[in-house]
Amino acid sequence: MALTPGESVPGFLLEDEQQRLVRPEDFRGRWWVCYAYPKDNTPGCTQEARDFSCLLEDFRALGAEIVGVSPDKPASHRKFIDGQGLGLRLLSDPEHVLLESWGAWGLKKLMGREFQGVKRSTWLVDPAGTLAEVWTGVKVKGHAEAVLASLRARLGR
Repeated sequence: MALTPGESVPGFLLEDEQQRLVRPEDFRGRWWVCYAYPKDNTPGCTQEARDFSCLLEDFRALGAEIVGVSPDKPASHRKFIDGQGLGLRLLSDPEHVLLESWGAWGLKKLMGREFQGVKRSTWLVDPAGTLAEVWTGVKVKGHAEAVLASLRARLGR
């Protein structure tokens, strides 16, 4: 079930690309964006990561951080970051802890085939740990810019 704005973010404890443990409380007191994507080094996921990475300084200027999350292992994330020159922090969720509790894991259909997988989603979280905005069924093109525009509007900038 997808999360909705106004809800507190469910807890998680995941490793990032450096195998450092990350939890929602690490972001208390500042805005943050968490986006779920299916797999490192695939065309759509690479474009989305590049788009967010290119806007990272704009987000940081507004006091916000960005993290991506996928089922890939930390070593895969390190290769992805290094190979694409990304500035993002990427979380590893092979057991789908965040992905399931945040509503980004479920039945997908592709070319007539059904399977369980990541549903591309993004969450904007306020400094208190409450969801400000949720995007599901995300299309990559223009998405990072739309998230930045939403944050700017919320901050009146």
